[in-house]
Amino acid sequence: MRNQLYLLFLGIFVLITLNKSVHVSAQKYISLGKQKHRHDDMQQMEQPLSGIQIHKTVLALTKSASIHVVGPMLLGSKGEDFEWVTINLKNANPTNDDWVGVFSPAKFNESICPPVTIDEQQFGAPFLCTAPLKFKYANYQNANYTKTGRTSLKFRLINQRGDFSFAFFSGGVSNPKLIGVSNFVAFANPKAPLYPRLALGKSWDIMTVTWTSGYNIDEAVPFVEWGWKGQDQKRSPAGTLTFHRNSMCGTPARTVGWRDPGFIHTSFLKNLWPNMVYTYKLGHMLNNGSIVWSKQYSFKSAPFPGQESLQRIVIFGDMGKQERDGSNEYANYQPGSLMTTDTLIKDLDNIDAVFLIGDLPYANGYISQWDQFTAQVEPITSRVPFMIASGNHERTWENSGSLYTGIDSGGECGVPAETLYYVPAENRAKFWYAADYGMFHFCIGDTEHDWREGSEQYKFIEQCFASANRHKQPWLIFATHRVLGYSSNDWYAKEGSFEEPMGREHLQKLWQKYKVDMAFYGHVHNYERVCPIYQNQCVNKETSHYSGVVNGTIHVVVGGGGSNLNRFTTINTTWSVFKDYDYGFVKLTAFDQSNLLFEYKKSKDGKVYDSFTISRDYKDVLACVHDGCEPTTLAS
Repeated sequence: MRNQLYLLFLGIFVLITLNKSVHVSAQKYISLGKQKHRHDDMQQMEQPLSGIQIHKTVLALTKSASIHVVGPMLLGSKGEDFEWVTINLKNANPTNDDWVGVFSPAKFNESICPPVTIDEQQFGAPFLCTAPLKFKYANYQNANYTKTGRTSLKFRLINQRGDFSFAFFSGGVSNPKLIGVSNFVAFANPKAPLYPRLALGKSWDIMTVTWTSGYNIDEAVPFVEWGWKGQDQKRSPAGTLTFHRNSMCGTPARTVGWRDPGFIHTSFLKNLWPNMVYTYKLGHMLNNGSIVWSKQYSFKSAPFPGQESLQRIVIFGDMGKQERDGSNEYANYQPGSLMTTDTLIKDLDNIDAVFLIGDLPYANGYISQWDQFTAQVEPITSRVPFMIASGNHERTWENSGSLYTGIDSGGECGVPAETLYYVPAENRAKFWYAADYGMFHFCIGDTEHDWREGSEQYKFIEQCFASANRHKQPWLIFATHRVLGYSSNDWYAKEGSFEEPMGREHLQKLWQKYKVDMAFYGHVHNYERVCPIYQNQCVNKETSHYSGVVNGTIHVVVGGGGSNLNRFTTINTTWSVFKDYDYGFVKLTAFDQSNLLFEYKKSKDGKVYDSFTISRDYKDVLACVHDGCEPTTLAS
């Protein structure tokens, strides 16, 4: 079998010169993916896959090295959407730089490369032009590998609409030499409907369900079968979207990071009764009339706006993704991501909705990582509404309409995020929207588009604040990715702004006029709570309980969802109430229209490390405060 594989791949690459190395082309494709924005701590913030100089790969297949899948060979035979796969490695000349990459599709040669441009022809076409889905060094958890030349590795594979192979490289990730390729493995149904993502619709009685599959509309009709738990079920149709390589704005998303995203389906479950448990299944009716089903899921519908009941919302930013099998972790990229994920899953019975306010997987142009992220958070997104905001790692790209310059999205320019996740925006390319959940009214901003006074988004923000009926929905929340309020983060302090420049200048009068209770931000990877504040002055000296007239907005940075942490300045910021250099999230619990509990919990244990309560009456929201008064007249 080993000889057959050797001859197979030797034949595939027969036209390729063994010692070819595409130095300039590799730099063109890779360098942008390694750029760092200002809050990256040294090399920790590099996308791990961006370090692989895949265009430099040379073919060096040898009988002295082998890689073989031990099993299982058929994945998901019982409907599973992931499997653990074991591979055995042998190398007569082992080094600490040997590594294994997971590729899908399994035939990852030059046949799937985009056409070579005129500028690149002088260097020749590379025979590898796509990054692996994940990778591990051969000596992972085996210090004896370099002595014995033998080891086993375990990879956790998720269903990603294709077969898989494992490639064995020497030379490290900077100068990879392909020395062996494994046999192929595949899921029983690689096109299966997977990873449902719930989201609130444009009205309280709509729940949207978005999922991914390998079925286009010419193969199957997508739908959701749903209804009250234990009762007759109905079916709702779904729309189908996708995106293509030419939808991306730059490299690596258009080049080494590109992978077909499959098809993304969204169904709108309408006329829901409040507070009811619904079950649902994803379905695809094939042309022959048979149906491919997902497993069954459930969710609880939203309360009627203004309804007094226990309502619990989780908010955080900058989650990232993390591989459970230890892959990709040489850069320690997002070490808190799984802690946050698992802590939320454990407490999911006590959570009604989740808001992830930007920087989701940090795919940075490596499109396969979106699948990895949706699989990681699926236990959450399949049960409760999972609302997102747009961050710089989703949207920012040069000359693409972004407010900020930079290349943080790796060429994605917002396309994967707006396609894979539904938000109730008028235009999903402009990621601002309003959302209602019971006694909460949320106004979600998009810091990657212009939010300054006079802009289209500024008008939306004011309209969203003004539309809140504070008698029915007393808890008014503003959330967006970058810090438009206050932060004691080190780089903001060095800039002398303690915020994104012009944030407070343009928005604080709206926060004050409409008596916004809290403003949440990500982007800065730590936790910080600020006093109720207006015009840089704390307007309330309390720290654990707030009552009476609503004056000033409490600003909260909650960017410790999983990505590497950012340091605080040593400057004493007098408006800062509580800081924490750790991973965590905020949980808001509304008991009724007068009482709310705020809790900051650490991801490592789910325990509360900062909290306060709010108690007030409706008249306290209506009361006149500085720059927050309704016009009056002397007429009686």
